[in-house]
Amino acid sequence: MNQNNHPERPILLVEDNPMDIDLTLRAFKKEGLTNPIEIARDGEEALSFIPRWEAGDPLPLIVLMDLKLPKVGGLEVTRSFKEHPEFKVIPIVVLTSSSEDKDIKTAYKYGANSYIIKPVDFDKFAAVAAEINLYWIGTTILPR
Repeated sequence: MNQNNHPERPILLVEDNPMDIDLTLRAFKKEGLTNPIEIARDGEEALSFIPRWEAGDPLPLIVLMDLKLPKVGGLEVTRSFKEHPEFKVIPIVVLTSSSEDKDIKTAYKYGANSYIIKPVDFDKFAAVAAEINLYWIGTTILPR
């Protein structure tokens, strides 16, 4: 059950793989997540949210960040979001297929709040979505 205190705030999914987007949307639907989900299909599109947020668009409750993205990589997007004086408080959960130590260390160095390796199996992925929903959206107190 979603105990989300911010049902109106979106979740930003930064993901270029259409199958992973579909998997994520289905897993969150299965978990009863009601927040709108905004999708950026490459790093450049993700960075385009910064001026929109500065103009008053609602900040995402959380950002789910793939690392291997076209145009601008997820590590650079993470760093840009976390360097912004207002938006650095937005939690970023890296959700990627990369288990490389270099990527893990760099993601945390750039301010990622969590690093999760994407399971390919739907049931396992749904379990990860349930954990993200429970911890980051249902349990954790997040800034407005």
